[in-house]
Order: sequence, then structure tokens, then C-alpha cells
Amino acid sequence: MSARILVADDDRKLAALVRTYLERAGHSVVVVPDGRAALVECRRRQPDLAVLDIMMPLLDGHDVCHLLRSEGDVPIIFLTARATEDDLVQGLQLGADDYVTKPFSPRELVARVEAVLRRSRPEPGDAVTRAGSLVLDEERHEVRLGGRLVPCTPAEFRILRELVTHPGRVFSRQRLLEAAFGFDHDALERTVDVHVMNLRRKLEPDPTDPRHLVTVYGVGYKYVADDAAP
Repeated sequence: MSARILVADDDRKLAALVRTYLERAGHSVVVVPDGRAALVECRRRQPDLAVLDIMMPLLDGHDVCHLLRSEGDVPIIFLTARATEDDLVQGLQLGADDYVTKPFSPRELVARVEAVLRRSRPEPGDAVTRAGSLVLDEERHEVRLGGRLVPCTPAEFRILRELVTHPGRVFSRQRLLEAAFGFDHDALERTVDVHVMNLRRKLEPDPTDPRHLVTVYGVGYKYVADDAAP
């Protein structure tokens, strides 16, 4: 599964190491040293995935992510030395698909990159899931609401698919975390809350009073279909 990957990090030694490991895995890699160059190259090259350091000159990773998310749905992985929960949640709120905390093993980063790529490229022939006016197309990795295309990150898509294909069933945060990232991931359970909040903003008429993506307090979340919504 060869992919075009952009790596943006002002630590040239680290960026070169990441490039080496990604190229050994069969990927084509472009490295840039700052956020402004990352934005330019993403717009020009249309990579399959972007790896962004958060602390970069000119534009930081959060700014780049925000701008890229306003223009498209390229998968994004953050590299961060700021490992507090609030920092990680902020990145996910901006639309990042995953994050890797420094220092890290280059092999771990390659594994994370390939996992995100797999999630963003579903196998052809998967079913289309319908729930009232909501349609999830696995092959195209598209979500439509009333015919309107709703951009979703790979993690958001997988969480939504898990909920929509089992309407009324309550899923724990841990189960949704596994659906979004796989079983061997160290993401915080609060990560799920952020993704659900983002989905509500995109899909609910009133995100502060959700009718479909419903919290079951002390347990997790469930999807309420149109005919069962209050």
C-alpha cells in the first residue's frame, strides 16, 4: 500500500529519520521544515496523508490542520512533545486522525501511518449503510445527510459506522475507541467524546441537544434512528 506522505517538522534529523523509515515501507515522502511550507505542499501535491509536528515555525501544526480541514479531508497525524490530555484533545477537535507523542519509535509511527491509511481506504465492495436521510458509503468513504456531503475523518467515519449499523445499541467509549483506532492503541477514552462532539456539529440540527448521537450517561453512546428520535 504505497502512499504519498508529507512530513512537516523543523527537527531536520528527526524528519530525515521518519522519511527513511517511511520510504523503507514503500511510501513516497516529501519533507518540509515549517507550517507554511506544509500548507503550500499539501495544496500542491495532494498527499494521501500528512504528518505534522505541532510546534513548528511560521504556522504551527494546529493552524495547518485547521486550514487543511477547511479545504478537504486529508488524513492527519500529529507529532507532539506536549502530551497533556488538553493538548491531545485540542488536536482531535481540529480534525486530526491520530497523534504520536515524542519521543517515539519510527516503527511505531510507520505502523500508525499505515493504520490511518487503511482506515481511509476501505476495501471495495463494502456495503452502503442507510439510516433515514443519513448514508454511509464504505467504498467512497463518504457520509451524506439529506444528499449533502459531510466531510468526516477516518476515525469519525468508523465511530459513526459502528453506531449507525447498530441503532439503539449502547457502545462503551472503549468499544468505540477500538472501532476507531484498533485494539492496540493508547488513545484516551476522552478521544471518543471529542470525535462524537465533532460528529454532532456536522450531523445534528442542534449539537447541544442531539437527537441521534445520544449520550448514555455512565456508559457511552448510541445512535437513535429517525423514527425513534424524540
